[in-house]
Amino acid sequence: MTSDSARSASRRRLSASLQRGRDALRTFTTSSPARFAVLVFSSLILVFTALLSLPAAAADGRATPLADALFTAVSTICVTGLSTVNMGAHWSPLGQVIIYIGVNVGALGVLTLASILGLVISKRLGLRAKLIAAGDTNPLRIHGGPVNEGQTVRLGEVGQLLRTVALSTLVIEAGLAILLYPSLLVGGVPPLTALWEAPYFAAMAFTNTGFTPNADGLAPFATDYLFMSVLMVGVFLGSIGFPVIFTLWRHQWHVRRWSLHTKLTLITTVILFFAGAVVFVTLEYGNPKTFGGMDAWDTTFQSLFLSAMTRSGGFSVIDIGDLHGSSLLVGAMLMFVGGGSASTAGGIKVTTLAVLALAVWSEAKGRPSVQAFGRRIPSDVQRVALSVVAWGATIVAISTITIAQITKAPVDEVLFEVVSGFATVGLSTGLTTELPDSAVYVLAVTMFMGRVGTVTLAAAVAASSRSQLYSLPVERPIVG
Repeated sequence: MTSDSARSASRRRLSASLQRGRDALRTFTTSSPARFAVLVFSSLILVFTALLSLPAAAADGRATPLADALFTAVSTICVTGLSTVNMGAHWSPLGQVIIYIGVNVGALGVLTLASILGLVISKRLGLRAKLIAAGDTNPLRIHGGPVNEGQTVRLGEVGQLLRTVALSTLVIEAGLAILLYPSLLVGGVPPLTALWEAPYFAAMAFTNTGFTPNADGLAPFATDYLFMSVLMVGVFLGSIGFPVIFTLWRHQWHVRRWSLHTKLTLITTVILFFAGAVVFVTLEYGNPKTFGGMDAWDTTFQSLFLSAMTRSGGFSVIDIGDLHGSSLLVGAMLMFVGGGSASTAGGIKVTTLAVLALAVWSEAKGRPSVQAFGRRIPSDVQRVALSVVAWGATIVAISTITIAQITKAPVDEVLFEVVSGFATVGLSTGLTTELPDSAVYVLAVTMFMGRVGTVTLAAAVAASSRSQLYSLPVERPIVG
């Protein structure tokens, strides 16, 4: 009896310890969903760093140095596309599979990924899990809980959104792979190899990563406009964001039923796409290293392709290092804006730019509120948009100064590389492969902060919001 009592007491103590652990984890996740999401993302990076460090993951059978393995893991999970090694030559088939899995996991997004993990554990979506997922479509939910105004995705629709995320990723990547397969065969890729490279290219396009499985990159397909067009379509679908895909799936072409977020995302994306192409043609038409030696059709197509890729795609046909400094600056500006919210793209997001542009226009017109398409955009959304730009610019500035000081490289090249990392684009002038380890770690942190999102990081660091039951006297400082 004594032995049975001891065992029973031991089981009770173990059960109590496990319950305390579960309570502590539940308290941590419910008190700050953003912190929990950052923890999940950081854990994934560590896991993939360990996997990519395995000798079997490298083509030469030797362990990859820590700096390269960590940087590749961050670039993979953050769906960036920058690399310190030749992605097509350095990694073994196992390493390529690890990277393929990593980009699809990372493409789900920080908060959406945390929600899916919670769904798997709990077998259902509770209110907290719905709040986490909704935060990926509206960061204001993380800051202050429920918001009175209409939402891009309501809490009751979060389960449908997660199904849309999973289904759209599977369907779109499968469709892209089917379209890419014939072009790979025409390009001389063996049929069995093409069966692997087609879904790999499809994943890298939809996730806006830009890695290529072959050492030559896109060079063999530079004149295959079908192949290049499919990549652009994949990048576009990945960059508009899952809430937009969700809206289009529900309402198709009933534009009046589209949310304001969907309208702003699509309109701003299209404007930047064509405006970027026009600027690149204007700046590069006389550059013999880029567009100068092409005919009118090639110049037009390649400028459109470059404009699409600077938004977050990361693929490139021309050598980015051959662009004029003015073009690098324009590219950095496009990369900084990025794609749509809750998408596989990075940057400050096109809706952030749209909201700020509308705010400036409303101020110039003397309107008391910011309006668009018969809807009012509340002031808290404008403050978040301004905060995102300020945080993003600060991160880019600090990283650029730090890496420039370490490497003594030209500032325009460093700025382009840093913005490419922050906006998770992946285009490179070639500087990333030459960085010392210290600069590699700085750029890796920049990629992480860019992918996690400035709003998410701010919410993760900030203490829980407190209500203020009083207001201070008003005094207007002079601005401008």
